[in-house]
Amino acid sequence: MVLRTRRTVYYLALVIVTTLIFTVAYNAGMAIWENRPQPFYHSLQIIIQSFTTTGYGEDAPWRTLQMNLLVVVMQLAGIGLILTAVDVFAVPWLRNALTPTAPETLLGLDDHVIICEYTPRTDVLITELDARNREYVLIEPNADIASDLHQAGYHVIHGDPESTDVLGNAQITSASAVIADAADDTNASIALSALETDPDVRVISLVEDAALARYQQLAGADTVLSPRQLLGKSIAGEVPTPITTTVEQGVEISDDFELGEFSIEAESDLCNTTFAEAQLHERFGVNVIGVWFNGDFITPVNPTDELVAGTRLLVAGKSDQLDALRDASATTVSEISPRRILLAGYGATGQAAYEALATTSSRLTVLDIEEKDRVDVVGDARDPDVLVDAGIEEASVLLLTVEDDKTAIFATLIARDLNPDLQIVVRANEEEDVQKLYRAGADYVQSLATISGRMLASTVFEDEELLAYNKQVSIVRLPAPRLEGKTLADTAVQTVTGCTVVAIIRNGETITDFDPANFRFVADDDVIIAGLDENITRFERRFST
Repeated sequence: MVLRTRRTVYYLALVIVTTLIFTVAYNAGMAIWENRPQPFYHSLQIIIQSFTTTGYGEDAPWRTLQMNLLVVVMQLAGIGLILTAVDVFAVPWLRNALTPTAPETLLGLDDHVIICEYTPRTDVLITELDARNREYVLIEPNADIASDLHQAGYHVIHGDPESTDVLGNAQITSASAVIADAADDTNASIALSALETDPDVRVISLVEDAALARYQQLAGADTVLSPRQLLGKSIAGEVPTPITTTVEQGVEISDDFELGEFSIEAESDLCNTTFAEAQLHERFGVNVIGVWFNGDFITPVNPTDELVAGTRLLVAGKSDQLDALRDASATTVSEISPRRILLAGYGATGQAAYEALATTSSRLTVLDIEEKDRVDVVGDARDPDVLVDAGIEEASVLLLTVEDDKTAIFATLIARDLNPDLQIVVRANEEEDVQKLYRAGADYVQSLATISGRMLASTVFEDEELLAYNKQVSIVRLPAPRLEGKTLADTAVQTVTGCTVVAIIRNGETITDFDPANFRFVADDDVIIAGLDENITRFERRFST
């Protein structure tokens, strides 16, 4: 039963109960205090007259104080019921009448993307679509949510995305792709309906349980994405272990040039030096794109900033240069082998992280709220005693992959208090909770919503390659027609947009070694840039469109 229906039922029940109580009281009062006994139905009529403010008939006035007080209470109760009726009936009616509702169809669309249902990752995807001037239609089955989205400026229609009629209203025959982003079984139904309406449309589906991906493919989905599994592997890659590979930690730009993220370890050669003292370009040949301080990405880097333990660098360079920097930024193998890792939360993300770490020499302890295979300790990660039993005080790393962000935030606070030297790596469901987790004491946070949205964008834009969706910074290949005939120094791209040009693609060749002051762009040059989502959007609007 919907909330509005429940409120109506509760109100009617209140009216009936209140009316009966006052009828009984009034009938008894007239007999006892006024010495004027009367039929029950007559007393009921008087109560109805009182509540509706239509008068009292021949019963007024009353001689006794008790009856007059009872009538005053009846009058106040009647006013209360009237005001409540306004809130229950009139206010919702006026709100519905005055509030614009989401339309049921949109016209004039071409080469757009249809997104089936609104989720936390939808905003990330729409940001990517808007940045590339790609139209979209969001189908939302919940009328209230659809109305709110419509008022917020989303291109949304209200309807059931499993309906062929609704997909037709979204102009599916002219769409470039349909994204099914609901429950796993619903996504399969959406795929079937989409292909029934337009057999040639491309269907992209997300799956929470990777084991069910096969059934969505059988339903006709061209691509099935499993962001939880990707996030688990990505989080595991943030744990320094004796066995690491460049491919897992870097984003390849060309055959021998890539971007990589590095965390400054305590006791490493670079720890507690400034950027100027570290001389990263002079010593290793790499270019520093930006740096994370307590979860905030800063670019360009201030030479006086200090490389403290836990500082994360985003750099570009050749493979051997990144390997040299990796060795300098990390502790020695003997210092990190074997690591004691506590993995809290053994869902899909936690299982993927476990599989990624199982091949290393790390000592893994698994904590989960439910008893499962491979779970060593059963309990709540928010319970200090459970964390102590799981070995939090001796652990060097805590991987938090619990399902709820509030649980993750509270568990982070407790874990940091129990072990101040602990490295805490956390999965966040909502982008808005990332900064809360950093403030709670996390060293590194990845958002499921962000990775999912970027994964979808990377799949949609096959011709405009999003090179990395499991990084906190977008790395994107884009055309840059407005840079033709200019240099990076002329346009001050990094200062104006916050993006760093990592490489230039010219006639199929990737150019990574260029002088910003002298290298001039020509027509049809593409650029590979790195930056935050809003910085990428700023670059596109200024130089790419």
